[in-house]
Amino acid sequence: MRKTLASIAAVCLLGALTVTAAQQATPVSTTKPASTAAPTIEDTLRAFRADLQGSRADIMAKNLSLTAEQAAKFWPVFEKYQREQNVIMDEHLKGIQKYADSYQTLDDAGALALINAHFDRDTKMNALRQKWLGEFQRVLPTKLAARAMQIDRRLSLLQQLDHTTRIPLIH
Repeated sequence: MRKTLASIAAVCLLGALTVTAAQQATPVSTTKPASTAAPTIEDTLRAFRADLQGSRADIMAKNLSLTAEQAAKFWPVFEKYQREQNVIMDEHLKGIQKYADSYQTLDDAGALALINAHFDRDTKMNALRQKWLGEFQRVLPTKLAARAMQIDRRLSLLQQLDHTTRIPLIH
C-alpha cells in the first residue's frame, strides 16, 4: 500500500514538474518570429490533461489487475468518466486562472467567488463519482469498481494538493 501511494505521489509530482518546466521553458531557437503567440489557457489545459490522464490510466491499470474481458469493458467506461471529469476540472482551472489574474486586486466578492467555486467543484465531483461508481459496477465486480473509484479519488486528491499549494492564500 505504501509503495502504491509513493508511486502515485511520484507520478503526480513528476507530472506537475513537467508542466511547470514546460511553462517556464524559453524557446531555444532565435529564428522564430517575435509575433508567435503564447499558448492559450485551453492549449495548456489540453496538454496538462493529456499528460495527467495518461499517468492516471497507467496507475489505474497497475493497481486494478483486470482480466482481459474486464479491461475490454472497463476502459471505454473509464474514458467516458474522464471526459465528464474534464468538463468540471477545466471549469475549475479557468476559475483558478481568473483568481490568479486578479489576485493583487481581489475584493471580498472575488474571494467569496473563489471559495464558492471550490465548494461547487467538490459537489460536482462527488456527484460525478457517485454516478460513475454505478457505471463501473455494471462492468466490474463491486469491490473492483469501488477500488477503481478509490484510486481515482486518491489521484484527484493528490492533484488537488499540487494545485492548491501553487495558489496563494487570499490576503
